[in-house]
Amino acid sequence: MLTLKQIYDDKARVVAGLEKKHFAGAAEAIDEVLRLDGERKAAQQEKDAAAAEMNKISKSIGMLMAQGKREEAEAAKAQTGALKAQIAEYDAKMSEAEEAQTKLLLTIPNVPYDIVPEGASAEDNLAVTIGNWPNQPMIDAIAKDGAVALRDWNGEVDEAIAAERIAQSEKLPHWELAKKYNLIDFDLGVKISGAGFPVYIGQGARLQRALINFFLAEANKAGYTEIMPPTVVNAASGYGTGQLPDKEGQMYHCEVDDLYLIPTAEVPVTNLYRDVIIDEAQLPIKNCAYTECFRREAGSYGKDVRGLNRLHEFSKIEIVRIDTPEHSDASHKEMLAHVEGLLQKLELPYRILRLSGGDMSFTAALCYDFEVYSEAQHRWLEVSSTSNFDTYQANRLKCRYRRAEDKKVTLCHTLNGSALALPRIVAALLENNQTEEGIRIPKALQPFFGDDMIR
Repeated sequence: MLTLKQIYDDKARVVAGLEKKHFAGAAEAIDEVLRLDGERKAAQQEKDAAAAEMNKISKSIGMLMAQGKREEAEAAKAQTGALKAQIAEYDAKMSEAEEAQTKLLLTIPNVPYDIVPEGASAEDNLAVTIGNWPNQPMIDAIAKDGAVALRDWNGEVDEAIAAERIAQSEKLPHWELAKKYNLIDFDLGVKISGAGFPVYIGQGARLQRALINFFLAEANKAGYTEIMPPTVVNAASGYGTGQLPDKEGQMYHCEVDDLYLIPTAEVPVTNLYRDVIIDEAQLPIKNCAYTECFRREAGSYGKDVRGLNRLHEFSKIEIVRIDTPEHSDASHKEMLAHVEGLLQKLELPYRILRLSGGDMSFTAALCYDFEVYSEAQHRWLEVSSTSNFDTYQANRLKCRYRRAEDKKVTLCHTLNGSALALPRIVAALLENNQTEEGIRIPKALQPFFGDDMIR
């Protein structure tokens, strides 16, 4: 949630940032926030004046009684009663204005950093890194000015063209490989739960477990403390990290108990620090967690949902940091390097995208996506988003720290990233490593999988 200080200090920058995120009615929303704050302040001033007057009159009552001026004392008592009623009215006005202001602020997204590219969609994202690319030329990706043009390969390939390219390719898509090696049964998942809930079998289940253990081991080596949180949260937790009210329709809701299945471990792990004041010496806090994640993915259809491309339930390891404003940029870069290192060790072709304003999440101030290339599907698959939220989540959470220098209590910065989400990693591993003998397991993963091949 934006702070009033942000808005008062530089209203023009806030409005421009919201417009970069394509938030409709940005100027009007910010003006309404300030108007409500003005109402609250006016009521506060009236209350303070009435309280001061009541205090003054109250002090005179005893003196009047001592002087035998009973009628005047009774009149003074009546005045204090009237002022007390006025104070209650001012309190109600303040509460009403503050409640309306908070409700409005919860609907306003975070302001993106200046380095966030302009743009309305994923087509405007900027590729800042490409790595692990094999010797053959990169298909339809053109190196230019240190970046990579995304217009031809942003995941929005025409269905007919995609089908033709897949048919011409010698590589099988992962859903065919899963059937060939009996790794994943999508039909059984439909029988048990519905589409988007696959059943992993034998070596497929072992591959899942190997990746989870590999990612957790790497996080542990990088200094992250492992957390095993609940996978259902209350509404306060959803509001704290910004999933509510923005993504209410995308979350599975247990209505009887008013609990939500988590879309990511970000929610419970970050909420560990809700209403907490942390000593600066404890920062940065570095946590990681493996959980199942649940997303309704309402409106998803077509090529995006084939096989493992888009699921309702999936495994993911999340890294979460709580930090000072001065160090959060360095923390973000360390997180990006950690995720990139995982993809390098898995030997997968990848690229890193700095998301444009129109493609960023509601809560992020700066976000980088990691995508791996699918040689069978001829498209990029997103496997991680790594974000800095500045003080936006911390203000909702009331997550603060006490500065060592002056003991002042101020808002933390929060950051998180997928390290990594499994479904599309599995898809890319299967598709990119298929050979006549079987599917090759990357060297770094072999100790966790227990073999060098899926046969």
